[in-house]
Amino acid sequence: MKIGVNTRLLIDNKLEGIGYFTLKNLERLTKEHPDDRFIFFFDRPYNPKFVFAPNVTPVVIPLPARHPILWYVYFNILLPVWLKRYKVDVFFSPENYIPCHCKTPCISTIHDINFEHKPEYIGDRLSLKYMKHFFPRFARKSARILTVSDFSRQDISKTYGIPSEKIYMVESAANELYKTMSESENIRTREQYTASCPYFYFVGALHERKNLANLFTAFDMFKSENENNVKLVIIGNRKWWSGNMAAAYERMRHKDDVIFTGRLPLEEVNRIASASIALVFVSFFEGFGVPPLEAYRSGTAVICSDTTSMPEVNGDAAMYVNPYKPEEICRAMTRMYNEPETRRKLIAKGKEQEKSFSWDKTADLIWKTIVETTDK
Repeated sequence: MKIGVNTRLLIDNKLEGIGYFTLKNLERLTKEHPDDRFIFFFDRPYNPKFVFAPNVTPVVIPLPARHPILWYVYFNILLPVWLKRYKVDVFFSPENYIPCHCKTPCISTIHDINFEHKPEYIGDRLSLKYMKHFFPRFARKSARILTVSDFSRQDISKTYGIPSEKIYMVESAANELYKTMSESENIRTREQYTASCPYFYFVGALHERKNLANLFTAFDMFKSENENNVKLVIIGNRKWWSGNMAAAYERMRHKDDVIFTGRLPLEEVNRIASASIALVFVSFFEGFGVPPLEAYRSGTAVICSDTTSMPEVNGDAAMYVNPYKPEEICRAMTRMYNEPETRRKLIAKGKEQEKSFSWDKTADLIWKTIVETTDK
């Protein structure tokens, strides 16, 4: 069998959430099925390390698809030609994008459709227009749809009118490299980043959807109500730093206690997580949300939103808050800081909750879907 794969998000040193999902599953699929052929379609020169096995043929379609017009040309004009040229039996896309006009059966992965509910999170109007127009078409064109949570499965089915039996759930998982550090290492981490002060942390894109505005407001309340030396460490790229988020930060009385690290390698995120009081992950919308699982592996506690997929993913391992209410986030931070026994119990539950997810299981489910699609 020849499986074509959309690998445009396998970019060295720039693996975001969907790129990492692509990486971990393709590592397994290619090695576990050596008798099948995988055609990886890149949109730019690739790092040879992404050719995971001898049964992988890398192909570059030389049009970096990073703009709505280029998305259209790449997926709807160029890609179908290459699929036909390589006689691909099925096309698997670890993201939403697939060609709308080709005879090859396609499997898309729709992680979430947050833009349908919160269009204001998409700053570029042309990108939003493209997504609104094409994503329903991708869903209808797909022979099968993969998604990462039951929340997203129901959302896609209801919003796009897709039969739920056409949508298959394949959960994400944490990076296996995350681990609990020794206390001596945790002490060194606090010395390095916060001058030995305890801290909460956030990791992710600094984007309005991640609700940093209410996190800043809640942390300011926490500092005002509790006499302490606690810091807030923010890990992530400030690419979208604007609007409510920037304004909320500027209004803070305790902004000097917020530490921005920028984007960090996994090893440093792991160190910061392990030495923290807790991860505060209060997004408005998540199709899955991997950072809490990484926090559990790191041996820390989690405060997270009670919305969208997060209760489904975190079970009883997290302390939940209404992300629209800074006072609730503040109360959770206060409890996590003042109640060490509560925190300890949540950490223990988190370690068990994280074990429910694995890339091996996800890759197996994806392969089953590929086989069912070609057998149809």
